[in-house]
Amino acid sequence: MGKKLKPLWAPWRIEYILSPKNGECFLCNREKDNDKPDDFMVIARGKKVFVILNAYPYNSGHLMITPYEHIGDISSLSKETLHEMMEVCTAAKNTLNNTMNPDGFNIGFNLGTAAGAGLKEHIHMHIVPRWIGDTNFMPVIDNTRVIPQALRDTADILRKKFVFI
Repeated sequence: MGKKLKPLWAPWRIEYILSPKNGECFLCNREKDNDKPDDFMVIARGKKVFVILNAYPYNSGHLMITPYEHIGDISSLSKETLHEMMEVCTAAKNTLNNTMNPDGFNIGFNLGTAAGAGLKEHIHMHIVPRWIGDTNFMPVIDNTRVIPQALRDTADILRKKFVFI
């Protein structure tokens, strides 16, 4: 008999899942500063991709790297965009490592609804810093996620420290 599967609880995500959507892609039109209320969460901009904090993070410093182009399938991205995504991923990982000193990272894509993509129409790569013991009882007991720093403060720190390779 194999190992018993354990559920991964992320109850704070339900706020995003159930929130009304106005049909506008929250990742589009980020090539330069604009008047979107969450624009402070953009950490860095490249030629083809940009880095933004996740508004519903699994951990402090949870970043997303996404192309400016509104594409939902990794197979449809140009080689230049794929290459820049990986370069920026490395830079983001190094920035998080030097700034937040995590013990590890989860890095990856959720492609399609069945894979957990909250926005399947605009591809994005997640980079989640992890610390030994970073999971706790709060989400299970009280439907609460403890994020020890405000997103605006995290964004300010990471923006100042972000270094492209």
